[in-house]
Amino acid sequence: MARTREHDACPGALHVHRAADGALARVRLAGGMITAAQLQALAAAATRWGSGTLELTSRANIQIRGIADDAATTAVADAVAAAGLLPSPTHERVRNIVASPLSGRVATTTDIRAIVTELDAAIQARPGLAALPGRFLFGIDDGRGDISGLGADVGVHVVGDAAAVLLAGRDTGVRLSLPQVVPALVDVAQRFADTRENAWRIAELDDPGALIAGLAVSAQPGATWQPVTRPPVGWIAQRDGRITLGAAVPLGVLPARTAEFLAAIDAPMAITPWRSVLVFDLDEGRADVALRVLAPMGLVFDEHSPWLSVSACTGSPGCAHSAADVRADATAAVDEPVSGHRHFVGCDRACGSPPVGEVLVATGDGYRPRKPPP
Repeated sequence: MARTREHDACPGALHVHRAADGALARVRLAGGMITAAQLQALAAAATRWGSGTLELTSRANIQIRGIADDAATTAVADAVAAAGLLPSPTHERVRNIVASPLSGRVATTTDIRAIVTELDAAIQARPGLAALPGRFLFGIDDGRGDISGLGADVGVHVVGDAAAVLLAGRDTGVRLSLPQVVPALVDVAQRFADTRENAWRIAELDDPGALIAGLAVSAQPGATWQPVTRPPVGWIAQRDGRITLGAAVPLGVLPARTAEFLAAIDAPMAITPWRSVLVFDLDEGRADVALRVLAPMGLVFDEHSPWLSVSACTGSPGCAHSAADVRADATAAVDEPVSGHRHFVGCDRACGSPPVGEVLVATGDGYRPRKPPP
């Protein structure tokens, strides 16, 4: 099942991707967490050296595209580093951690934020993990089931003071105490890096179970979780009485000017794997003002909005592989009555496709459904 292409083309802030519309830099955010000052810095970089927009990815990262030349690429990397978003040049492309973004604030699940921070530090401290493919993904679910269905390469599903170890989104039957989680995850990732040959993801291995050798199986393995495709949006009450605002970003394209308004709220934020933004810890007055300002700018706070059921890859003109301007076509089709999620893509690579729903592939003369993998 391993891929035959050895070159890892996943971009970072230092190793950019040369797209049809210029260079693309991807900034990793551990668990999607970002401060107001950091978002402001990325918005300024996109305005000065990029396309003037920020792209939110399905791994809760941020991309700046349309970077014109090498000098601008260096300037963007310097801005990312100055904002504290490039803590390890050697490991910048492997800090791929998705985590339950509402953890510790909404519902009574276990607060896993400290585990995310600890895991990020442990990845950077392990020299051998710099060899991980840029597609390798860690997942930490706080028990609400929003992350476990995303199929991370290695992750945990936390319930109380115990954690189930998952490989490629499937429960292995291994149970750990919370202090054991981070050492186990980095050990599994190191084994993958050491033995992967041409495989980029754990699901491509013939025997993924070898990665957990030495960890005791104490529960029935095999459980999976239903993928979540819709972000939490609107006015969300926190356990402490404060408010989280959930804002979906249509097609994941956040204008830099809108990002500046989000940063001006001066509150902690998270980018979610569903291409949305959560703004935390607001009192009711600040939340009300922010909602009134941001909704007319195109952010979506309505849980019934059709924008929550459509996504798209970059498409033309940004991607040379694309047969159509898929974002324009997705926008034109957003109000069509459909059931389920639709993802518009410009070619069979189907970048950014969600784990469930319909994937529509541009043919140059309309769209056809993509056949699921065997």
